[in-house]
Amino acid sequence: MKALIPYKKKNAKSRLSPALTLEEREEFVELMLRDVVSSLQEAGVKEIDILTTPDNGVPKDLQATVVLNEHDLNEAINEYLSHEQKPILIIMADLPLVRAEHIKEIISKTEDVVIVPGKGGGTNIIFVKDPSNFHVKYYGSSFLNHCNIANDRKCSVYVYDSFLLSTDIDEPHDLVEIILHGHGNSREYVTERFDMETGMARAKIAYSDA
Repeated sequence: MKALIPYKKKNAKSRLSPALTLEEREEFVELMLRDVVSSLQEAGVKEIDILTTPDNGVPKDLQATVVLNEHDLNEAINEYLSHEQKPILIIMADLPLVRAEHIKEIISKTEDVVIVPGKGGGTNIIFVKDPSNFHVKYYGSSFLNHCNIANDRKCSVYVYDSFLLSTDIDEPHDLVEIILHGHGNSREYVTERFDMETGMARAKIAYSDA
């Protein structure tokens, strides 16, 4: 099997701009990518491809193959899938809460397709046994899109329901989850920059507009 990580660094994560500057956001997404790659490696995944465009600067020290494609996310991934025969785990680069045990559980499922839903109807991870019999359709309610695509292709589906894997880091309030549940580079980065406020309401990070 192989893992595919779509990655964008340039002008990344604009919704985090109230808490992090552009330079900080670009540094942060690279650290999240490193944590995702590390968890994949700990799970025994040896072939890791990072799908990106030429202007996104993947770190050269990562033990991964850079796949360049200037098309949009869906077209780029579907083009990639069309050339692959091995099972593919598509995992987003902004999932720093992922652990090796999650990866092992997902790839051990017997179903044709494993889908990990994200917040608000998104899709954070897809494991596809037969890439030639599947295509992706991200944006909007992509979780439902992928369930429907699997059903149309007569694929059995397992929905892997996990709070940690549903937590992609998009907005300032997501950063508290890294402090509470994270590990590695991204947790170190966040804890160095933010304090966590606790009280009668939910925990949150303390920040002033960047």
